[in-house]
Amino acid sequence: MARRCELTGKGVMSGNNVSHALNRTRRKFLPNLSTVKLASETLGETYKFKVSASALRTVEHRGGLDAFLLKASDGELSDRALAVKKAVKKAQPAA
Repeated sequence: MARRCELTGKGVMSGNNVSHALNRTRRKFLPNLSTVKLASETLGETYKFKVSASALRTVEHRGGLDAFLLKASDGELSDRALAVKKAVKKAQPAA
């Protein structure tokens, strides 16, 4: 699986190592990913996602996985996260 956050789409970035003599060599900036289980309150299930640390803080700040998914745009979510978002939308009562 790619080194990409499933909830925010954050991925590998590239840049330069710059020495004291200003020599530049290419390097990669890797996202701080961890595999976590997040619970959906609406569906009553847990889902395993590969998530960046900043996305995990955002999920907690927004009030859980369901609230995060409903507010997130479809373009940045992975296919698995989109499927969960669709299920959450379907399971919520129409208001």
